[in-house]
Amino acid sequence: QVQLVEFGGGLLQSGECRTLSCAASGSVFSTYEMAWYRQAPGKGRELVASISSTDTTNYKEFAKGRFTISRDNAKNAVYLQMSNLKPDDTAVYYCNSHRGSRNHWGQGIQVTVSS
Repeated sequence: QVQLVEFGGGLLQSGECRTLSCAASGSVFSTYEMAWYRQAPGKGRELVASISSTDTTNYKEFAKGRFTISRDNAKNAVYLQMSNLKPDDTAVYYCNSHRGSRNHWGQGIQVTVSS
């Protein structure tokens, strides 16, 4: 069982940067694909970025050039560096781990960007 806890959310101004962190429990963290999702008010949950166990990254179009996902297997952590934040980035951000049929979610953390 993997437990995920997100850190780093808050209230930001348009144009600011913020790094979200996700701490994972479990000794097999390095074998999981990790991802960040987000859910804006009134919308469905959407993928932001993912990083495989071999450090291959994938970004949704809106995240390309502004967001960077990374992982530190020694610390059982995954990060999302966000830059040039916009009001449209306002959402609850979720950390996700995935391997085969195993899929785990964090509780989510609020990021609010004001104009």
